[in-house]
Amino acid sequence: MRIWDISPSKLCRNHLLGEHRELHAMWVVITENKKGYSLHPETLRWKGKLKAMYLRHEELVAEMTKRGYNHRSPLDKRKAIGNAKQNDYVDSIKDQIFILKKKKCSCRV
Repeated sequence: MRIWDISPSKLCRNHLLGEHRELHAMWVVITENKKGYSLHPETLRWKGKLKAMYLRHEELVAEMTKRGYNHRSPLDKRKAIGNAKQNDYVDSIKDQIFILKKKKCSCRV
């Protein structure tokens, strides 16, 4: 599970759509107190920051729309509570860029 902290415009198709899918899974784990991945470091860093997660989702959706994808899975804005900014990282942004570069995909990092 990973939500990148890099602009969605820099992500390749696979990482953009993959992050969107994983964000939805993580949203359900947190908002519905599901057990799956509830102790994963990526999930833990978003607890108390659902507003920030909601805003990240909106960034992803904007980029997906720009690329011609149809988005049909909105998040419930009423659940977007807590901090609006994510300052905790599993990997630093510098490390995230390095991770993406190693994947040799078409991400523009």
